[in-house]
Amino acid sequence: MSTHEVTNQVPPFVGGDFLADDVALRESVERWAGPAAAAELAPLGALAGTPEAQEHARLADTNVPVLRTHDSRGNRVDEVEFHPSWHWLMTQAVGAGLTAEPWTTPPGSGAHVRRAAGFVLWSRVEAGHGCPVSMTYAAGSALRHEPTLGARWLPALASRTYDPGIRPVSLKAGAISGMGMTEKQGGSDVRTNTTRAVPTPGGLLPGDTYRLTGHKWFCSAPMSDVFLVLAQAPGGLTCFVVPRSLDDGARNPFALQRLKDKLGNHSNASSEVELDGTWGSRLGDEGRGVRTIIDMVGATRLDCVLGSTATMRDAVSRALHHARHRSAFGARLVDQPLMRNVLADLALEAEAATVLGLRLAHAVDSGETELARLGVALGKFWVCKRTAPMVAEALECLGGNGYVEENGLARLYREAPLNSIWEGSGNVNALDVVRAVTREPSTLEALTKELHQVRGRSADLDAHVDSALAQARSLDPMSTDASFGARAVVERLALALQASLLVQHSPGPVADAFVASRIAGRRGHTFGSLDVDLAGAAAAVIDRAG
Repeated sequence: MSTHEVTNQVPPFVGGDFLADDVALRESVERWAGPAAAAELAPLGALAGTPEAQEHARLADTNVPVLRTHDSRGNRVDEVEFHPSWHWLMTQAVGAGLTAEPWTTPPGSGAHVRRAAGFVLWSRVEAGHGCPVSMTYAAGSALRHEPTLGARWLPALASRTYDPGIRPVSLKAGAISGMGMTEKQGGSDVRTNTTRAVPTPGGLLPGDTYRLTGHKWFCSAPMSDVFLVLAQAPGGLTCFVVPRSLDDGARNPFALQRLKDKLGNHSNASSEVELDGTWGSRLGDEGRGVRTIIDMVGATRLDCVLGSTATMRDAVSRALHHARHRSAFGARLVDQPLMRNVLADLALEAEAATVLGLRLAHAVDSGETELARLGVALGKFWVCKRTAPMVAEALECLGGNGYVEENGLARLYREAPLNSIWEGSGNVNALDVVRAVTREPSTLEALTKELHQVRGRSADLDAHVDSALAQARSLDPMSTDASFGARAVVERLALALQASLLVQHSPGPVADAFVASRIAGRRGHTFGSLDVDLAGAAAAVIDRAG
């Protein structure tokens, strides 16, 4: 036998159809957006699994953006060079309507669900370029409320044409949005921002114009066409629309100081930015900056849930692919009882995240504002928190093969913590849930109505729901105990919502196994510790997962 004969190795993870293979995602789209939406997404699902798409993802991740601050003559240019594969990925995402298009469609059209499913499908290919895609989607939610600025920017942000390059919006077929919220002294505490905004009439921009001066600590996708920026105006913290290019073609002062060297998300440029007399148009009233961006924050947090769902689903798919093709100790891994326990447990986590994410998108579509307000905060905390340990377990299914770059899970593992940090880390979201429950009681009533859709179908779930809701209703926002115990309340509510959705919409074996393991406690503290009585359900769960 040749020493270089290769046996018992797994074929490359390419060639699958990401929509057809993801039963839970496909069913959710058909349920909440209709068969036509699923049919429209089919080409994107097929493209996502191709060798071409997977290779572009690898190239975009390994060939990181390069900052060019000056040209050869010493002139300031402040540009970021991306690998061509980045632009290919962006072209597909924008062309599939994953940016601001849903905000231009009639309410109830299912556009947000279709877009959410597309975001899950395409984020599985490569997560970094999803950041500007998500910010462009979210910017539409804020700009639609302001007629002048909305009319100027929303058509370009909703366009299905990807048009890179810094030019006035009037000369662009499509536009991408970024954000500049956090500063080095405050992070999530944006009210401590020190960037100043001075009213200055006569700028080459519409509306009430200001000039901004300050430093932004984390500005993602700095080559975007326009940014929503928070700064201190005379009336307090205010939101501004800041373009890279002014109407006469001149560059708006926007100095890129450096690109961040991040754990993951390598394809995406995240930068520090200096604003020095930078022109901006006021969006909303002075002093109402946080209120102005609240819809936008909800949209980006929803995308954090969806992006984490994509990471979970891709991790499960890769683990299943490996287990179906790899043999050890006389049998395929997928037929080994303990491996089946692990795979089924992982699949439960991914399906629960999928159904929750699409249900929240449906809440946006259908105008269920209160449910979206609380549900997104719950999902942002819980789904994003679960992603890192879940991906770590999926990686372990591949053993040493999972730890090398060629198999894709190493990149997923680097990405896994990101969405839990982005748009408010765990503590920020947990405390946001407490605020929603105590200051906006209609949000808890909306959640209660959703949870009671399955009342009487599971005694264990009913008891959990009653206890979790009672705990939430007893919160005293003035008590330190409410803050100290916020995470426990959020976990219980999030699990109740996921379980109720699975009981409503997923097959019996999936719903029963989730309730038994997550609600009734018939599992240990690690993935793959499902109770032995769930072995029968594991087979159905694994088969459904692909």
